[in-house]
Amino acid sequence: MKNLIKLGFAALLSMNSMTAKAQNTDIGKDNSLLWEVSGNGLTKPSYITGTFHILCSKDFEIKPKVWNALNKSENFVMEINYTDQSEMASIQKMMAADKKISEQLTPEEAENLDKILADYGTTLKNVDTHSTTALYSLVATKAIPCPQNEVKMYEIELLKTALQNKKSVSGLEKVDDQTYAISQAYDLKETISQLKLGNEYAVAAKKMTEAFKNENPKDLDQLIKNPKFMNKRQEKLVLTDRNKKWVEKMPEMMKNQSSFFAVGSGHLWGENGLISLLKAKGYIVKPVSSL
Repeated sequence: MKNLIKLGFAALLSMNSMTAKAQNTDIGKDNSLLWEVSGNGLTKPSYITGTFHILCSKDFEIKPKVWNALNKSENFVMEINYTDQSEMASIQKMMAADKKISEQLTPEEAENLDKILADYGTTLKNVDTHSTTALYSLVATKAIPCPQNEVKMYEIELLKTALQNKKSVSGLEKVDDQTYAISQAYDLKETISQLKLGNEYAVAAKKMTEAFKNENPKDLDQLIKNPKFMNKRQEKLVLTDRNKKWVEKMPEMMKNQSSFFAVGSGHLWGENGLISLLKAKGYIVKPVSSL
């Protein structure tokens, strides 16, 4: 069960929310999930790639241009530095709660939640001591339509190569930062509401996977920001506020080394996406079709 929670938490960080809007698969000039950052005093270009943290093996592919961009870079940057043992300890700590979930609910609410959790292959008793954030991470497991032994983690595959090539590795934020954002956006009541939508997440995940494979950042942005799954307040906490903090850290990273940033695809597009925020800082940010 703990592995399932951890898997869901990892997936959650890139998905956050989804909707079942129809996909537009037309190839536009901005259709890329790899972007080059240059100008504004940089002596070497850096790169940002949008990721889908966890995919089934049958859907998993890292395009040659992404590998080439990583190879050209000196520093590999993830949302969280998975090589930092203290961060891994924080994930473990994130799972526990000071107060049992059942103690925060009426008997009737607890019984209803137990019925909902049956659809996730678990019970309230099994997760009762977990935090609300850990409980919410179960939502993402509905979007992984294959067994745990058939999934691959996008950033981990990139990280393996970065370490083999002796690149420096760093993170844009701490586990505590992500946990805080999610816990503020989704309290226990909201988390239970999202768990009820599990099958809708599963349907939407298929569309999101197709948008990711088509490298369509606009469609991904639409998929992520449906009010059914993420209202404006939650969007601000989970996406906008974090993007704005990251974009303050990125210039120093790019100034010192050519950096390759791997972040959930939902952080790229839109008015408050990393692409727009970096352009506002004076950088040239352009899509990479081949490299």
